[in-house]
Amino acid sequence: MEMITKMAGFGESFFSYLLPFLFVLTVVVFFHELGHYIVARWCNVTVKVFSLGFGREIYGFNDKKGTRWRLSWIPLGGYVQFLGDENAASVPDQDAMKDMTKEERSGSYHDKPLAQRAAVTVAGPIANFLLAIVIFAFMFTFIGQRQTLPIVDAVSVGSAAEVAGFKAGDRVISIDDELIESFGAMQRIVSTSADQLLNIIVNRSGAEIALKATPRKQETTDVFGNVIRRGLLGIRRSASPDDWVLKKHDPLTSVWMGTKETYFVITRTLHYLYEVVTGREKADQLGGPIRIAQISGQVASAGFLALMNLTAILSVSIGLINLFPIPMLDGGHLLFYAIEAVRGRPLSERTLEIGFRIGLALVLMLMIFATWNDLIHLKSL
Repeated sequence: MEMITKMAGFGESFFSYLLPFLFVLTVVVFFHELGHYIVARWCNVTVKVFSLGFGREIYGFNDKKGTRWRLSWIPLGGYVQFLGDENAASVPDQDAMKDMTKEERSGSYHDKPLAQRAAVTVAGPIANFLLAIVIFAFMFTFIGQRQTLPIVDAVSVGSAAEVAGFKAGDRVISIDDELIESFGAMQRIVSTSADQLLNIIVNRSGAEIALKATPRKQETTDVFGNVIRRGLLGIRRSASPDDWVLKKHDPLTSVWMGTKETYFVITRTLHYLYEVVTGREKADQLGGPIRIAQISGQVASAGFLALMNLTAILSVSIGLINLFPIPMLDGGHLLFYAIEAVRGRPLSERTLEIGFRIGLALVLMLMIFATWNDLIHLKSL
């Protein structure tokens, strides 16, 4: 009965999360597919359909090039379908291609040179990365960064910081030879370095002191009540207004910082997945549509800028996942093209069919696992 009550309560919340969820996912999917579309047009590939969502069409129109732009009922992705595709996953339609005229085949995606096919495929994830860089750069330029100086205000008793020798008033200069300009930058390194020894230089009363600290992996709760596992030292930032700054950057610097931010999300995601594979981390942080909807609604309550920041992070994640070498995903196509480049000829139709079936099974299993995690997370609320 308690579970039913929780689900009913979440159902009400879900509808308040629906609009932010649709906004975030639609923006990310649109730019991903737009990347495929633009490069395909540059390569003179005939684009039959550009769809946001799957299933039956809600609304659509044909442009001058004959592409059907459509909005569909199931808003959990999208696709661009080229001439010669059998389905949304760009599986070649061998029968249809045999019946094409020479002129029609010139616009077929599958008759294009290997380099062009690879360029069209990788353009989707790259568009996701570029979208994230643009969003981050916009925020750094026009909103700025609210930063705290990396000054230790207090050290928790019995913490890793106390064991390492931190004192109140210490200003962190570097961690593992990386210069630290803000408390947030220090938190990032520490949170992703649980159980790893860090070499830290602090300024204490004008003297530089070398410390060695090992952040402890602990469960914490964010402002929305979500449980997060991360490395912690056990120090508190300064609360003095004099130690807070709002720093805006010029556009060029912002683009560079946006690129670094995007790189950080990529490396953090890969690090987490590596920890899961090696058994050092649980896979319960992997979420599906329900978790994304919940987080979107929570972040939206903090303001539009926070929602845009989430959009950038999700865009990086979607781009990265699509590069995994799993058939059905962009990375799977790139894997087949790499094999084709080595062999000097495409894989057989039967091999491709088997590969795509395996890929479909893997994608479905991942979706089921992520949704199961979402339901477990819902039960714990």
